[in-house]
Amino acid sequence: MKQRKVPLDEALGMVIPHDLTKIVRGEHKGPAFRKGHVIKPEDIPELQKMGKAHIFVLELEHGEIHEDDAGLRIAQAAAGKNVLTGRPKESRVNLTSAIRGLLKVNVAALLALNELEDLVFSCLSNYKPVEAGELLAATKVVPLVVPEQTVLDAEILCQTMGKIIEVVPYQALKAGIVVTGGEVYHKRIKDTFGPVLREKLQSYGASVFPVAYAPDDAGVIAEQIDLLAGQGAELILVSGGMSVDPDDVTPQGIRLSGAKVEKYGAPVLPGAMFLLAYKEEIPIIGMPACGMYFRITVLDLILPRLFAGEKLRRADIIALAHGGLCWNCSECRYPRCSFGQGGILRG
Repeated sequence: MKQRKVPLDEALGMVIPHDLTKIVRGEHKGPAFRKGHVIKPEDIPELQKMGKAHIFVLELEHGEIHEDDAGLRIAQAAAGKNVLTGRPKESRVNLTSAIRGLLKVNVAALLALNELEDLVFSCLSNYKPVEAGELLAATKVVPLVVPEQTVLDAEILCQTMGKIIEVVPYQALKAGIVVTGGEVYHKRIKDTFGPVLREKLQSYGASVFPVAYAPDDAGVIAEQIDLLAGQGAELILVSGGMSVDPDDVTPQGIRLSGAKVEKYGAPVLPGAMFLLAYKEEIPIIGMPACGMYFRITVLDLILPRLFAGEKLRRADIIALAHGGLCWNCSECRYPRCSFGQGGILRG
């Protein structure tokens, strides 16, 4: 890169080769003059206030690339399915979600990309639920000009190791709910758990079968699971009866249905007594009573991944320990908080 230094009073009519940033403490930080701006007489006093006595004319040499062009190419190379790239701003390019869904990060490729000289790529945590239009990541190069080989290396890396980020849409699953407990089954109290679970399932676009009820009887619980599976349920939630009380037989009922338990007990609070099993390919969730009392629980970390088509295993549940503690804030901000955001370990 070659730069030619020109006194400010001789710069009229010249083109600014890069953004010139103005900072006013506590008020403003941003470009006062954009790349490509033609300097006019009225610009001179403002440039002087910014401390400019000269303007540098940028002359790229062979094999060099400007920061804006570099940032855009890296963003385009890294963007996977349902990810949109924005316009460069001081070489930074934002990547946003085109849809509502689950963010998936290619962690190995992300780290390898950031090993390259003179570029950075920063993103949200792996497995984060996102909305359409939400900011997912941003990338930029550090210097004003980088060797084009750096950009080529980034593009090749994304071709060989895979895209850095993508957003997976939620599938419209058919879901069933089994509410357990003699007090509800015999209508001694009103069911308040089923409606909570139905609302959560429907928020992902699920069609939900009528709620099934079972007493504290493992055999009946298994029968209800079998009936829902036979009706075509692709996901089944079984509520209550998950503690160590002898009357709590939901885990036994799930096993009697022929489902194979992946993990009973999750390192997530609230949600420690959570159970995940599979009846052939159908996920069966044993959901403890915390799901009725707390707005956000382990279920909110599991459902997005199941609706995105993932098959979770024991190791996935164990990995939730990193970020698995909810602060129970008075004003819940989930998913814009730390709960469940230890996803880089699970990439």
